Amino acid sequence: MFNFSTVDQELADAVSNAFHDAYPDQLPDTISFSVVKTGDARHGDYQCNDAMGLAKVLRMAPRQIAEAVVESLERHPSIASVEVAGPGFLNFRLDSSWLSERLLQVEAEGHGGVPHVGDGRTVIIDYSSPNVAKPMHIGHIRSTVIGNALDRLHRRLGYRVIADNHLGDWGTQFGLILMGYRNFLNEEALEASPVEELERVYVKSASRSKEDESWLEAARNELVKLQQGDEENRKLWRMFVELSLKEFNKIYSRLDVRFDLERGESYYNDALPGVLERLDSAGLLVESEGAQVVDLEEEKLGVCIVRKRDGGFNYATTDLATVFSRTDEFSPETILYVTDERQQRHFKQFFTVVEKLGVKVDLRHVWFGLMRLPDATFSTRDGNVIKLEALLDEAETRARAMVDASSPEMPEEQKQDVARAVGMGAIKYADLSQNPQSLVTFTWEKAMALDGNSAPYLQYAHARIRSVLDKHAVQFPDDDVMEHPFAVAEPLERLLMLKLIQFPESVIAATRNYRPNLLADYLFDLAQTYSTYHQSIPFLKAEDGIRESRMRLIRQVAGVLREGLNLLGIETPDRI
Repeated sequence: MFNFSTVDQELADAVSNAFHDAYPDQLPDTISFSVVKTGDARHGDYQCNDAMGLAKVLRMAPRQIAEAVVESLERHPSIASVEVAGPGFLNFRLDSSWLSERLLQVEAEGHGGVPHVGDGRTVIIDYSSPNVAKPMHIGHIRSTVIGNALDRLHRRLGYRVIADNHLGDWGTQFGLILMGYRNFLNEEALEASPVEELERVYVKSASRSKEDESWLEAARNELVKLQQGDEENRKLWRMFVELSLKEFNKIYSRLDVRFDLERGESYYNDALPGVLERLDSAGLLVESEGAQVVDLEEEKLGVCIVRKRDGGFNYATTDLATVFSRTDEFSPETILYVTDERQQRHFKQFFTVVEKLGVKVDLRHVWFGLMRLPDATFSTRDGNVIKLEALLDEAETRARAMVDASSPEMPEEQKQDVARAVGMGAIKYADLSQNPQSLVTFTWEKAMALDGNSAPYLQYAHARIRSVLDKHAVQFPDDDVMEHPFAVAEPLERLLMLKLIQFPESVIAATRNYRPNLLADYLFDLAQTYSTYHQSIPFLKAEDGIRESRMRLIRQVAGVLREGLNLLGIETPDRI
């Protein structure tokens, strides 16, 4: 396990010590300091702006405050120079020898030097959550992909992660599905494509219910029988769930997504009356227009309905039962709910009720914008909902064409594996490279590009490095790159080394901000820097000693690209 701090934290600690040494009786112990990467390399590698914030505390000019700590900071082993710029910015340039030594430590530890800052802490991540008897469609991709990236990021940082697929497997729709199954089922269609056939009979039943009141009443009766434990209806319901899970897991397998739990709404059904009792005991339950609600008008959130006028429970009730169960069983520090932006009000209400009940857990709604496709980019037979399976099929088809063109001599089985990795990576990265809260317009041109911010571009950068390393091994079989330290013979080498040791910072930032795109930004920047290095610096023709150092350096670049893409759920083939 990597035990020392990230570079920005190490510098922030040095700054804190320097300011407290310079002003021992004037700064409160609780004051915190931060150091960030500079936006312009001409100003150094890192920057601290805290002298400005200390001006009122110390009643001194910020520049004067900053100048008082320069000498102390320059004695830190990582710092080559410190410059006070402008009104009081502290600009740091790291020592190149220290950079080389740090990179050796990172290499020895593995995994890019990411520290286990989450040790001893539990997080539950609730994501994907498709509805039973409905095929997964393009609307499920963002929750699934973002949730899985957050899952992987937290695990890398040492958190105990419980990934929970909270299935929509209970509710009023099942009365309609039962009626549709008994009256409209096509056995052959069920055998060929079970979830699509279940959706078809549901849609037909729902349509019938709008025209025929007796049909709707019959569906309600079937639902009541299901809820009361009718053996035949329960048997059919279990079949619907099993068939749906089987189809969902095919999608998850293609996306390399795994869950620790798959507990649907039905798992908490027996606990719902107890939720009302708990709310009533806390004095929170009131009646409103025949329904039972929690009044959140004071918080400007209206009322949170927990039991409808017809006696049925709803999502808020189930979510309360779920959080009680999760906190009792797993004692999480945090629970993340990864859903689209349309559920923001629901989660604000739900979180407020949990807080009023005194449940000690940090609840976070990681909401995301919707994904859309331009007109005519992709279509399905009905021209309506885009099935996720069809989207993944198209991605693999396009990736296969790319592989056929770039590597026609590649064995067939390898082509299939590479096409799968490139296709799935393209779909995932097209989402993860965006701020989650943005509206994403998916285009194949951008997702599959080999010359832009895309997964294929990053995968190709990794493959290109692997190709150089293979050529080196053939041409110089006696070279032992591990015997040669990281040498800084060119400015681009120093820049690459600096970016490599900043990898842990990007992982932590992406995790703490629930924004995988921060890691994607880092990886794209690293790949671009490597591309410039590759085009500008001789590798295999470099002199002895320098050649081995460069091989060792680019091997580290490949390792970080592989590690970072893996945290986004993206594979890195050695050839494309």
